[in-house]
Amino acid sequence: MIEEFRLPDLGEGLTESEIVAWHVAVGDTVALNQVIGEVETAKAVVELPSPFAGTVTAITHEPGTTVEVGEVIIAFEVEGPAGASGPDAEAPQKRVPTLVGYGADPESSSRPARRARAFAGAPATTTTTTTVAASAPARLPAVLPAVPPETPPAPSARVQAERPRSTPPVRKLARDMGINLELLAGSGERGLITRGDVVAFAEDQPHGAGTPVAVPASSAGPAQTAGDAAREVRTPIKGVRKFTAAAMVQSAFTAPHVTEFLTVDVTAGMEFLARLRGSRAFADVKLTPLTLAAKAVCIGIARQPSLNSRWDEAAQEIVTMNYVNLGIAAATPRGLIVPNIKDAQALGMHGLAEAIGGLSSTARSGKTPPQDLAGGTFSITNIGVFGIDAGTPILNPGEAGILALGAVRNTPWEYQGGIALRQVMTLSLSFDHRLVDGEQGSRFLADVGAVMADPAMALALS
Repeated sequence: MIEEFRLPDLGEGLTESEIVAWHVAVGDTVALNQVIGEVETAKAVVELPSPFAGTVTAITHEPGTTVEVGEVIIAFEVEGPAGASGPDAEAPQKRVPTLVGYGADPESSSRPARRARAFAGAPATTTTTTTVAASAPARLPAVLPAVPPETPPAPSARVQAERPRSTPPVRKLARDMGINLELLAGSGERGLITRGDVVAFAEDQPHGAGTPVAVPASSAGPAQTAGDAAREVRTPIKGVRKFTAAAMVQSAFTAPHVTEFLTVDVTAGMEFLARLRGSRAFADVKLTPLTLAAKAVCIGIARQPSLNSRWDEAAQEIVTMNYVNLGIAAATPRGLIVPNIKDAQALGMHGLAEAIGGLSSTARSGKTPPQDLAGGTFSITNIGVFGIDAGTPILNPGEAGILALGAVRNTPWEYQGGIALRQVMTLSLSFDHRLVDGEQGSRFLADVGAVMADPAMALALS
């Protein structure tokens, strides 16, 4: 029997995801919970485990395609229970989903009707599948039934095939050059069509006949050949970038931002970190100014809880959290994400250093799970690593404050009645003025600065 797998809701009510890669192909045999592919939500890349053990019969969306939650993305042929085809057969046992948001029950009568892909001049083929309702929504993609490998097709019949396999950049190149990928034979693994295949095909075509070689319409200036470099690059707005843009616009035009700055002599704080690095107890973690700032923020929030609150518009209430889920902004190849350390207020310097290192490593690999991105209460962004001194950070939506750490610079500074070369840092605090008064924001920033300047102040302020 044929079972369909629909794109699940991978967290926080996200409505769509992009297919990043498939690790299986039509005809492959997969085991239960085997990773079959990867999808990118608005926040992170997530692996998809197979909910069935069986043979892949169809993959309905290629990598690079954006798919709505609930749409069929892959289908399997699985072994049904004995006697399942009889009218009085016992209903098959319901599977237990391994991911949330499976969409419609695959055994439901509301499943969409399957339709085979049409080929010009090809005779119709018939494959037995589970009966479906005729009133199913037409927008859902077709599931392509496949002939089992051990049953070769008759010489006079054309076997249905999956779409040409290629990557999004290769498909774009083919579109720009006016080449139909169905005419190409892929030289890559499992028949993957490569950039070289497209270029070679184009070079083999005589000008004025066959498949035309087209220059992208967006390329301005004199006539170009297919080999010329593009004059501009267009990047689809999707995935993390799309989510970040929407979130920042919502935050900037919903919460009234106030930004304050404080420049601090952090020489003692940097010396404190250096001593800890030389300690055996901290030999297994990386200690940076961000680690000290994380501890300082937790101390400051305990003294000014309004910085750890949120505005509940529906209930017309201000909600103050008695825990700190500390967001750490991370720049990744797919854009900015802000995973958070759960209950950061309960961690010491070693625990914070370990958690920050883990979040950063996972973010760079693109494997941050949705639960690490949800529920943040306050955020830190370290712009100093880029050599920036100060800025006006935008609040992470739903949070009351965000702290930006500037670069630590050797600067002539007043010290003990004279001028000395000291290590100086600027702290930039943005907060939601609906939730935080100027006095509260200023006191919080002063407390954070005091701990950065002299870590011993942590004992006095705690």
